[in-house]
Amino acid sequence: MIYLIPSFLSENAIQTIPLYVMQAVQECTIIFAENERTARRFLKSMDKAIDINRFEWHTIEKDETTMLETFRAKLRENKNMAIISEAGCPGVADPGQAMIAEAQRAGISIKPLVGPNSILLALMASGMNGQHFCFLGYLPIDHAEKIKKIKSIEEASFKNKSTQIFIETPYRNNQLLQSILQTAKSATRLCIAINITAENESIRTMTINDWRKEEIDLHKKPVIFLLQA
Repeated sequence: MIYLIPSFLSENAIQTIPLYVMQAVQECTIIFAENERTARRFLKSMDKAIDINRFEWHTIEKDETTMLETFRAKLRENKNMAIISEAGCPGVADPGQAMIAEAQRAGISIKPLVGPNSILLALMASGMNGQHFCFLGYLPIDHAEKIKKIKSIEEASFKNKSTQIFIETPYRNNQLLQSILQTAKSATRLCIAINITAENESIRTMTINDWRKEEIDLHKKPVIFLLQA
């Protein structure tokens, strides 16, 4: 069995992780983690009595070839394993999908466990179309390509009456916001979801015209952007 273990989005939001997640972790002997140090801290914060040294730890490597070789070898041992990403849910805008696909090909049972997902939580609170939406991941870094992409996103949203969801590296959030405000039409709605599940969480939806009147600093903050024309 492969358990997909959700981790909290904010370290102070332990309550967002259901108790049965830790019960599943205790059934595992092998853990693949995006970051072993933070995964150990996460498990210890959930259960101070847990013996985290009893697990066999492996890091989810950027080199997929090497990682999958290790993962396949562990699949052959027929032991329960856990996959833990840095925050949120493995395989959803986070590492893990390559290993999950490998386990699917091998016919191994996959058990996704309920936990916080910033994309869905932002969509729920945005007031935008939750029946038809698209997650785009990161937009282009190049300025000209980024502007072109924003225009195409807005056109697709208007044509399909859909919500377009995207993210940016935290230290480039302000630049992305400025590009959106300079490019999108005044009546288009934009939701900016900041620090989801944290004590200083903010999820606000306004028109581009209204956002242009605001002073907002998104630098180095976890943000989800949602746009609907």
